[in-house]
This record gives sequence, C-alpha cells and structure tokens, in this order.
Amino acid sequence: MTDFVQLAQELKLKGNELGFADLRITDVDLAHVEPGFQAWLEAGYHGEMAYMAAHGSKRWRPDELVPGTIRVISARMNYLPGSADADWRSAEQNRAADAAVISVYARGRDYHKVLRAKLQLLAEYIQERIGEFGYRVFTDSAPVMEVALAEKSGLGWKGKHTLLLNRDAGSMFFLGEILVDIPLPIDAPISNHCGQCSACIQVCPTQAILAPYQLDARRCISYLTIELQGAIPLELRSLIGNRVYGCDDCQLFCPWNKFAQRASLNDFEVRNGLDNASMISLFAWTEAEFMRKLEGSPIRRIGHERWLRNLAVGLGNAATSLPADPDILRALHSRKDHPSELVREHVEWALQQHEMN
Repeated sequence: MTDFVQLAQELKLKGNELGFADLRITDVDLAHVEPGFQAWLEAGYHGEMAYMAAHGSKRWRPDELVPGTIRVISARMNYLPGSADADWRSAEQNRAADAAVISVYARGRDYHKVLRAKLQLLAEYIQERIGEFGYRVFTDSAPVMEVALAEKSGLGWKGKHTLLLNRDAGSMFFLGEILVDIPLPIDAPISNHCGQCSACIQVCPTQAILAPYQLDARRCISYLTIELQGAIPLELRSLIGNRVYGCDDCQLFCPWNKFAQRASLNDFEVRNGLDNASMISLFAWTEAEFMRKLEGSPIRRIGHERWLRNLAVGLGNAATSLPADPDILRALHSRKDHPSELVREHVEWALQQHEMN
C-alpha cells in the first residue's frame, strides 16, 4: 500500500530540488468560482480571448478536463531575475521615457517550456515511486483555473488585481499544475491579507481593475499588447506609455512584492538586454532579427507585426517628454511605408503625437 502522506512530503522536497518555491495539493471542487467566472464572461471582460469561454464547465471541473482526476498538485516558481537590483521595484517604476518596458516575466526564457519540463520530471518521480498512474501536466496552456486552484491549495490568496499573492514572495512567480488520479492528502488554504489596501486598483494606468477582484481584460495593458490581434483602441493608446509587452504596475506597487524572491533557475535571467533596451533599438529589428533574438522567449508569440505596433505606440507616447525628438522621428519614418496596414496606422498615430507636441 502506498503511503500517500509520505509521498506528498517527498513530492514537496523534490519540487524544491527542481526549482519550485512551493508545492501544495488540493481537490477538484471549484464550484464556488463558477458563478463569478460566468458573470465575467457574460460581461465580455475576456475580450478577444475566445478560448476563455470555449471549454464550458471543464475550466472549473478538472475531473471533466482529465477524467479520473481527484487531486491537483499546484506549484509556484519564482521568476524575479537574480541580477535584479535590491531596490528593483523603484528602478522599474522610474524607467526613462525612451526605454522599452517589458514585463519582468518575459525578459528570459519562455516559462511555459521551463515549468512544463519541471512538472513532467515531478510526475515521472511519482511514477518511479508508485508505478503507473493517471496524470496531465499544465502551465497556462489549457482551461485550468490556476489561481483558484493555487488559492485553494494554500499557495497564497487571490489579490485584488486577480493575481495570486504570497506573504513570503509577493506575486512574482509562475503557476503550474499536475492533475492526478491518486488520493494525496489535501493542504489547507490560507487567509486573504490584502486588507484595506487598494494600491493595485489606484495605480492601474488604464483603470482595468474595475473593483476588487474584477478585471476588465479589454483595458489591461497586458491584454492590449499581447492578446489583442488588431489595432489598439485610440482612447487607450496614450495610457499605455512605453509599456511594449505586458505591464507590471499592479505588482510593482503592491506592498507584498517587497518580499518577492529571486528565481532559483537561471532560465529567467534577462536576455538581449531587455531590461534596459531603448524603443528605438528594438523598433529597428527586422523580422529575421526578431525571430532569431527572441527564440525561446514568450515575446515571440505576438509576432513581428504586433511587436512593431506596440513599439510605435510607445514611441508616440514619448512625445510628451521628448517632443519631436529627431531620433524617434527618424525611427518612425523608417516604418511609415511598412507592408502591414496595422503597423502603418500606429506609426501614423505616433507621428501625429509628436506633431501635436
């Protein structure tokens, strides 16, 4: 007979060896989140992310997604680069107007690949211990309610910005899961520690956090620069500033992130100088350079066209502090006749911002 209590303890130790900061276990009952999620979809807050509504009840019923599932192993992995400054939040909050601001998580290797490989090794470890069993590994790649499962497992609590928070590590970590058909002991959830704080709501550049725990993705800069396929709405462009891939503001101003932990793996160290690159230099990348330099990066998924779209908006917004800067104008004019209508339209908008300033 397998001692599942002992196995769970060994799993947590093995998880630490593989680079996970913490690992907890929960059951598959997410009935409490279904009404809120359905209301969020009905309000249209998911925007173009049709996949959020595509799988019906499988999203909140893991045992329908993977029949036979009775437990979920939820794990988190820190991603703040080891090279980050001691006062990294202040440094991120005070970037130069011509700097390309890229979310911290996206400056290194694609987390999907890293976490999936580590979770697979953890599953194989279980198999070595008990023999064949049913499982599937997930990392932000299927209809799995990662935050809800992580919260229920005790990895942290859902913050008002809808991300998971942990008292010892803030929110600068990735989540991943293994759905299993073995009766591992369940961990207890922890209490919410956001209190009366509303820093994330107040600081959001586009007011995408409509109320505590309620996010309109259509206004979120991460959605606009990553998920949105077409033109960025005119009324939101000036609010994006120089954020060209994602946005970390709700995390940077969260008090709990003063406890953010450095990554234990070097996969998340900065590549291509993306923590200190100018928008002009990145805007000059050809498509071939974009594909080559960002090989293995999560940024590659948006493609060169949307990369230029985002940078054009950032270069246009630089007009407020660097009006008619000759280098910026030269860069924008170099893409004025780009084959893509999407790029041309955003470049034209950017040039207009400099003309008005």
